[in-house]
Amino acid sequence: MATEPRRGGMGAAVVAAAQAARRSLLRNHGGGHAPVSNLELFFDLVYVFAITQISGFVHHHLDPLGLAEGALLFLAVWWAWMYTTWAANWLNPERIPVRLLLLALMFLSLAMAVMLPRAFADKGLMFAASYVALQVGRSAIVALMFRSEGAHNTVNMWRITIWFSASGLFWIYGGMAGHSTQLICWTAALAIEYAGPIALFRVPGLGHSTLSDWNISGSHMAERCSLFIIIALGEGIVVTGASFAGLPMEMGRVAALVVAFIGSALMWWLYFDLGAERGARMIAGHAQAGRMARNAYTYLHMPIVLGIVICAVADALLLEEWEQAASRTFVAVQVGGLLLFLIGVGLFKRSANSLGNFPFSHLIATGLIVPLGLWNWWLPMNTSGLSLACTAVLLLTAYQEWISYHGGWVERWEARGWRIGTWARVRNERRRERRLAREVARELGR
Repeated sequence: MATEPRRGGMGAAVVAAAQAARRSLLRNHGGGHAPVSNLELFFDLVYVFAITQISGFVHHHLDPLGLAEGALLFLAVWWAWMYTTWAANWLNPERIPVRLLLLALMFLSLAMAVMLPRAFADKGLMFAASYVALQVGRSAIVALMFRSEGAHNTVNMWRITIWFSASGLFWIYGGMAGHSTQLICWTAALAIEYAGPIALFRVPGLGHSTLSDWNISGSHMAERCSLFIIIALGEGIVVTGASFAGLPMEMGRVAALVVAFIGSALMWWLYFDLGAERGARMIAGHAQAGRMARNAYTYLHMPIVLGIVICAVADALLLEEWEQAASRTFVAVQVGGLLLFLIGVGLFKRSANSLGNFPFSHLIATGLIVPLGLWNWWLPMNTSGLSLACTAVLLLTAYQEWISYHGGWVERWEARGWRIGTWARVRNERRRERRLAREVARELGR
């Protein structure tokens, strides 16, 4: 009597697991690599527009109140993009429900960006409603998706939803009230939201977040933030080109355009020449990738992007005022934007440095930019001259880092027999050992 072939076995189990993974709403990367999807790149296009809107808002509101309002709008836009990036790190963009969610969030982001220029005028409530719907709606839907998949961080996503709901009350009330009340309420709302990760989203009765709740793909987070830097730099190129195209072509203005472009290229160089790569390697292999993503990417990339946006405004002013004495407005945006960028990139590189050093090149650049700004505040040079001097500082910084990353200053000093080289090497080794010991102690303490 013929026996029926046995079904199942190891092969069937593997096939079943693969089919379950394809049906899952989650990436299930286990902290490993997760590729950036085409839908995420499509989603980013709205934020190209949003950053352009912020740049335009700042350009037309170059006074202390306008700069404060522009910074607040930037923080809202950054937070909307960043939390969607965290969600996309966990969710599987190949599944239809996830795609529909991201497209809906893209539309809400577009609505928010459209209202942005008049957010402190007659469109405040509409801007606030779009923002709150995006943040609360995404968090709640992701929590439901997590629950359907039995994900361990479902409760954490409900905590985040509650925090955004609490801040949303301030957003909506501020949008309805207008005037000075609006700025106060929206500042309070952002303070709540930005304090959430630091407070581990503590909620009475639901506890607080733990490290296991933030098991992310570090490589995905690093790539997404690098792409947003490209968005900000690209927006600066667009603003500069559009400003130049709308003005008479003169040799001095052409030279100013060249200086503005070189400045943008050097900012790209300072971020991407090994600095971004080191950060990506660090977070990809980090035991606490979620903590590093919060500190190095969620928070420390804010001043980098904001600095690039403000420098784009400075470039537009440069093309308009290239032959005039530098106004205090130009000094503020040129110097302030560069300081934000240099300090932000320096802190980011420090987080990815095995020694925990703030880059010496960025320290020197900051030490040059500050007195340059103070000097021009009281005794202004030509606008083009100030922009050229700031670009020269960026070039010096890039040169110093090129030497440091490609051969190293300490190695060159030792090769020449200079004692300072040996002293610096020994000192660096000891600092590296102490930092490693602190990290091990922190791990054991957990």
